[in-house]
Amino acid sequence: MKREQPVWRSLMYCPANVEKYVDKAHTRGADVIQLDLEDSVPPSEKTAARKLIEKAAARVRRGGADVVVRFNQPLSQAVRDIEHSICPDVDALACTKIGGASHVQLLDELVSELEEKRGMVVGHTKFIVMIETSDAFFQIRDIVRASPRIVACNIGGEDFALDNNMQPTGEALVYPKQQMIFAANTVGIIPLGFIDSIAGFGDWEAFRKMVRRSRDFGFMGAGCIHPGQVAIINQEYTPGEVEVEYAQKLIKLDNDAAASGRGSFTLDGKMVDIPIIVRARKLIARYEAIKKRESRTLAAMERNA
Repeated sequence: MKREQPVWRSLMYCPANVEKYVDKAHTRGADVIQLDLEDSVPPSEKTAARKLIEKAAARVRRGGADVVVRFNQPLSQAVRDIEHSICPDVDALACTKIGGASHVQLLDELVSELEEKRGMVVGHTKFIVMIETSDAFFQIRDIVRASPRIVACNIGGEDFALDNNMQPTGEALVYPKQQMIFAANTVGIIPLGFIDSIAGFGDWEAFRKMVRRSRDFGFMGAGCIHPGQVAIINQEYTPGEVEVEYAQKLIKLDNDAAASGRGSFTLDGKMVDIPIIVRARKLIARYEAIKKRESRTLAAMERNA
């Protein structure tokens, strides 16, 4: 069963314990602010950081962004992080180092208990499942089906490469990332990420080309480790005006062809049939959903100006 997808093009990481980043996060234009309790928070700060989540979530969503909390493993830390993260202002959890379907189901059970105790709608908190080991990779089809909370997944490139004695290059990771995209589409969730490493962001034009190429592979959103990446990701993971106009033209011509009793037609010397029309309709639906999101974001920013 396909799941309803949020519009999450840019998911900007924000260390939960760094006040200057939390204070400005809502101004960056990201679809999602990822309050991080994991890699960007040193071990000595983790206990204090998790206690900041509820108030930080309310602050960073002022510009209309959704809020995700990335929590730690092992399980002893995960439970403490989650206990501080389940609240109305946190929309989802980034579930790190998922071990298998049963791991997801255990987390789902914990989150359901906390939501119920806190008077929240059970199911409010969504999941991003993060595939970061070879063992999880070979279980990915079961993992993405493990809970209706799951709305997105990704390959944690650095950890995945480390687990497999690889370098985290685009060439080395293209196979697992493509498989993740296929698994995501079988259940209608968002495949997150890039076809190349996120670590380099000094050359913005090269970064833009990489994001554009990633969209061609089927990615629909990605994490940001620098505010400068947000606008580029939002632009490149949004259908362009020319694409939208062409898709609208295809649909009109398809309607004309159908009225004449034909199931296909030619345009610019190419045959156009059902898969191309379905792709055009999906592109327009995506574009309209993004525009609705942007309107809500603008309204939120104006309210909090």
